[in-house]
Amino acid sequence: MAEPELKFAKKRDPETNKSINDKTTVIYNSRITLRGIPLEAYDYVVNGKPALEWVMERQSVTTDKDSGIVNDANLCATETMNNPAYPLELFLRVITVSLETLKIVNGLPGMEI
Repeated sequence: MAEPELKFAKKRDPETNKSINDKTTVIYNSRITLRGIPLEAYDYVVNGKPALEWVMERQSVTTDKDSGIVNDANLCATETMNNPAYPLELFLRVITVSLETLKIVNGLPGMEI
């Protein structure tokens, strides 16, 4: 499996004509693009950040500028989980968890103080 990039596709803002992130489309790697991601999934926030964006940051291949150390989510997934598709599967699961959690939270009765 190609290394995960996990980045947003780009689209043009109709008002400014500038390139902006298309959060409905995530490029997983050079072969896999996820389309139709519900924008509501980004409403599930953990520690001040949408859970999906947190997964995108943690599961991408990154290189530390100062040390040159490479953090490769695919390598970790293969060694730890015995599953090179784990970063993709995790991202898909977090979409589901985000949407289902929001359904539950939004269905709770209001709290009176």
